[in-house]
Amino acid sequence: MPQIEVADLAKAFERRQVLDGISFGVDGGEVFGLLGPNGAGKTTTMRLLLGLLRPTRGEARVLGVPLADHPDVRRRVGVLLEQSGMADRLSARENLRFYAALHGVDRETVDDRLGRAGLLDRADDLVGTLSTGMKRSLGLVRATLHDPEALLLDEPTSGLDPAAQAGIRDLISGLARESGAAVLVNSHHLDEVERICHRVAILDRGHLAAIGTVAGLRQGTGPRRYGVVLAGGADPEQARAVLAGFGPVEDGPDPGELVVALRPGEAPAALLRALLEAGIGVEEARYRARSLEQVYLAAMGRGGA
Repeated sequence: MPQIEVADLAKAFERRQVLDGISFGVDGGEVFGLLGPNGAGKTTTMRLLLGLLRPTRGEARVLGVPLADHPDVRRRVGVLLEQSGMADRLSARENLRFYAALHGVDRETVDDRLGRAGLLDRADDLVGTLSTGMKRSLGLVRATLHDPEALLLDEPTSGLDPAAQAGIRDLISGLARESGAAVLVNSHHLDEVERICHRVAILDRGHLAAIGTVAGLRQGTGPRRYGVVLAGGADPEQARAVLAGFGPVEDGPDPGELVVALRPGEAPAALLRALLEAGIGVEEARYRARSLEQVYLAAMGRGGA
């Protein structure tokens, strides 16, 4: 049974339907991404799972139960919301020791977790003096201090620089891998989600627009996409004209790359042969899966298929 699960979940506020019958589950050891634009229902889903709201229809369960009705189970859950929940006038160590006492965690564990997060040398600094990235890392340490079986994270890398994002990403992945916790990540950062999540769900105006593994969604059910990086000196317009005979052509993510969506029955070997016969050099060629951004935009009805 999934450790985090929503089933036919719906929520309305007066006349506004925020969620309308979404369903998904997150297994132990899995990092699951919840994506969608502002107003899609991501935060409402998180609040329903945490028991802060009651559903209009359906169920939101964590570790098999609705948290609103089982406060004892909340001790087995970790949460990181947009605000870290830390007291600025206490040190990092003092903050964590306070939460450790609530969960019966010893002081040695506090220092161990500070070390793993790269914060041990700042442990006695006031939280108010720490950078945004350090505060987010500290918040994640707090949320995982008691080795939760389920972890719910709201925008864990929001506002962080690339180095801090990488640190948070490593902490999240390590927790799921080492402790077997089910991790639900609510995020706008598609590149971060693509790197750490096993599966994702894309919400659009309260409905489930897409769900699946990151690899499966990127591969998609449409035409195979084949990328060709042209050799130096090749005429890109001439190459584009040749490739158009095999399917729609677009610019690829790499410099000098063109990507063609192959029509049924067309083969890469014939495509490459046509380019070479036209005197167009090819430096590299490979199948190209869609990016998660393209999947997201297609699910939103904004192209990118």
